[in-house]
Parts: sequence; structure tokens; C-alpha cells
Amino acid sequence: MSAPYYQDEHLTLHHGDALDVLRRMDAGSVDCIVTSPPYYGLRDYGVDGQLGAEASPAEYVENMRALFAEARRVLADDGTLWLNLGDSYSGYHGNKRVGDGPAPSDKPGYRENMRISLPGGVPPKNLLGIPWRVAFALQDDGWILRNDIIWHKPNAMPESVTDRLSTRHEHLFLFSKSRRYWFDLDAIRVPPGESRNPAAVSPRKYGHIQMGKGSINTDGWNAGPVNPGDVWTIPTVPFPGAHFAVFPPALAERCILAGGKPGGTVLDPFSGSGTTGLAAAKHGRRYVGIDLNADYLDLSLRTRLQQPGLDLEGIA
Repeated sequence: MSAPYYQDEHLTLHHGDALDVLRRMDAGSVDCIVTSPPYYGLRDYGVDGQLGAEASPAEYVENMRALFAEARRVLADDGTLWLNLGDSYSGYHGNKRVGDGPAPSDKPGYRENMRISLPGGVPPKNLLGIPWRVAFALQDDGWILRNDIIWHKPNAMPESVTDRLSTRHEHLFLFSKSRRYWFDLDAIRVPPGESRNPAAVSPRKYGHIQMGKGSINTDGWNAGPVNPGDVWTIPTVPFPGAHFAVFPPALAERCILAGGKPGGTVLDPFSGSGTTGLAAAKHGRRYVGIDLNADYLDLSLRTRLQQPGLDLEGIA
């Protein structure tokens, strides 16, 4: 394997195509994968070979399937994958309709496919369902889909649309490689008031829950921290100098605490500004990051990954 872009005892960064780098990594060499790949048709990151600029959703889904098939080989048998993906609309690039001007990508057929986008000529303005298309492709390829976590963004960017509801969430899928895998629920339990369980929110009000002919007494339930459930309300966090989409440190942290062994290794094949590495360092995990754009690796080394494991302000 070629020499890393940067390496020390806590951190390894690779510059290159994620699939190519993964192919050169040892099998079972990481314990947890936490990542947010480029979304389909939303942004141009300015590098050749970037994901998200494929000529069709089907091509994007296949590229994701192939990449995460290799990631599954690199993952330990009891490891987990936490995959964050946002959705896209047919006929749009980012929040703008694809018009007749310069195409957002120079790939052949890109503009036509962004207008039609789906087999059968589905017209513009259709929500493509990209996260679920990718999730089903990974599931068909051997991954075990354990959770669809809704990341609710209370401070989501405003949208000017008037004929649909504004988007306030993204999907975070939890996959495992095997039926039995490392998962530490205790590490991510939350105070009872943060639970979506009505009995946890107000046990005095509900008292008991009817179940068929019987009931369950909730007195004393949730006296301590509880399961956070599958809706996570976590604000987006701006990061000056980074690319458009910055993975919130608190989101990456929760994934790592639940799915990453203490002292283990966390991988992000789309390292970007280094958010996953920041969270890994805070909790004593080693980090392996990959990015196609060397500018992002340099940015992360100047900022979030400069001193792994020490003063990581703002992550909690």
C-alpha cells in the first residue's frame, strides 16, 4: 500500500479515491465506520472522480454499493457502519432547477438525467428516495440493516419552496456485518425527558400503558438514562473554511460511542473536514480518514485533527 498522506500514533490520512484506498487496506482492520458521503446531484467538490456527479441515480447507487462492499471487507466481523445520506429531487442540482445554462457536471448525460432522473421518465420535482435506494442496495449486498435513524435538524437551512414542506431531516442508517456486533447502548443513553416514549416523558401523567387485556405499570420506569430512540435532534454546526456539508460532531460522537470499541479504530472514507476524526480522538479511538481532495485533508490537519485527543471544544 502506498504511503499515507499523514500518519501518527492516533491518526492515518489517505489521499485518493476511497474505493482504491479501501482495496489496499487489510481485512478486518477497523472496528467502526462513520461517514457521510457526497449526496447525489447536490454539490460539485471540484475534483475528478467525485461521487455524486454520476449521470444517473442508478449509477450513484451502484458506486455506493461497490464502495461499501469493500468497506465491509475492511470492517471487523463485529463492527458497525453508520451511514448518513440526504435526498435529492429530480430536475434539481442542489436547491436550483437544472436549466439551460452550463451543466453542474461535465459528465455525459448528466443534465438529461437530472431532468428525468428515474427509469421510465419520471418528471422533474420528484423526490428520488436516494437514501433508501442505497440502503436497499447495501442490504441486498449482504449488509444487515439495523436502524433507520432520523437526524432532525432544528436549525436546518431555510428553503424558499412554496409547494411542499421544508426538509428538516436526513437519514442515518446503522448497518452491521454480522448478526452479533459491538453495540454499547449505555454509552449513549439520555435523560428521561429526551426520550420519545410517552411514559418516559411524563410517567406521572401516563401511570400505565394498556397492552391488550393487561397493562404495564410504569412507576419507577426510566428513573435513570434511557434508550435515545431513533429520532436524534442535533443542530447543524457551521465550520468556517470547510466544504458545504459539515457532519455535526455530536452526531459522529454518538455513533462512535455506541458502535466503536474503546481503543479501537474508526474509519471515514469521506473524511472531509475531519469531524469523525475529531469525535474519535475525543474518545480515545484511532482514526483512519480518506479523501479525494487534498485541500480537505490539509484543512483537517490545520484544525480539527491538529492535536488528536486533547482540546476538542464544541463537540459535546
